[in-house]
Amino acid sequence: MDFIDLKSQQALIREKLDKRISAVLDHGRYVMGPEVGELEEKLADYVGVKHCIGASSGTDTLLIALMALGIGSGDEVITVPYTWISTAEMIALIGAKPVFVDVEETTYNMNPALVEAAITDKTKAIMPVGIYGQTADMTAINAIAEKHGLPVIEDAAQSFGATHGGKKSCSLSTIGSTSFFPSKPLGAYGDGGALFTDDDDLAATMCQIRSHGQSKKHHHPILGLNGRLDTIQAAVVLTKLEIFDDEVKKRKAVADVYNEQIFQKTDKVVLPRLADSHTSVYAQYTVLTKNPSEVQACLASRNVPSVSYYAVPLHLQPVFDDLGYKNGDFPVTEKISSQCLSLPMNPYLTNKEIEQVCEAFEGV
Repeated sequence: MDFIDLKSQQALIREKLDKRISAVLDHGRYVMGPEVGELEEKLADYVGVKHCIGASSGTDTLLIALMALGIGSGDEVITVPYTWISTAEMIALIGAKPVFVDVEETTYNMNPALVEAAITDKTKAIMPVGIYGQTADMTAINAIAEKHGLPVIEDAAQSFGATHGGKKSCSLSTIGSTSFFPSKPLGAYGDGGALFTDDDDLAATMCQIRSHGQSKKHHHPILGLNGRLDTIQAAVVLTKLEIFDDEVKKRKAVADVYNEQIFQKTDKVVLPRLADSHTSVYAQYTVLTKNPSEVQACLASRNVPSVSYYAVPLHLQPVFDDLGYKNGDFPVTEKISSQCLSLPMNPYLTNKEIEQVCEAFEGV
């Protein structure tokens, strides 16, 4: 059993995929070709915002968003320590300071109750993360941000396609950012990402930044970077977008079976929980257990792969030693990091494979 299965999906869409890629090979516009514009239009419509800007990765999109907001040296950005390093990495890379707040024990996402106390006169943005497929409580976070006049960047690298209060992830804040890394629910066959906003000025600025700060040929009024999206990756995502909603439904169906059957097999794991008014795309199906290495070994002995993501939270990463955080500062994050275990999750798991995963918890 594969932990992540991209082969089954490719077999399903191979004919359309070949046509899309062949069209790119025929016209030869390999960077920012017409498929990029087509993808941006379709994604903006899917999310329900005015603007989508395709970019080179979900990491670069965060950097572009921070640059567009004018964030830099001496500024602070509030985020979480339980996430992939890109989130805080880009804040630090731009010269600002990542300020961490702990996550909720239920959703593993930013705890809004802790955000206001972290705001100082140096705070210039809030960057929540939609971990494992569901968004943070963006309603509560946006209310705090509005009170203090702060923009919100939603890091939706894992939650694209999820909803919060009926609205799509990436439409919930000043700027939404997502990733098309191959293992994401909507992934390319290489790196890629996209930004979303309803703000015309921000959209124009982000478009400039992704192309070396260029507003027109040979004219660079602002600093930028090479953050452009490869056309072949746009062609891949366009093909996958056609079946994305169906795949999200299938992911939920797998999660529903896990929720029902694993609970019946063992009381040694805590199953993932959705917040009220949330849906999830289940980028990962992640349980908590007090003995993750033992459970992982038990699952492996029954040919079920599993992965412990973010086992070392960001505030304990050596690159962030200068921030002055220590073990014990974020107890919920530290608990989740030490107990998390992600199970196989993809739309093409067979009933036999799903049963195999659930049966593997017998006696755990």
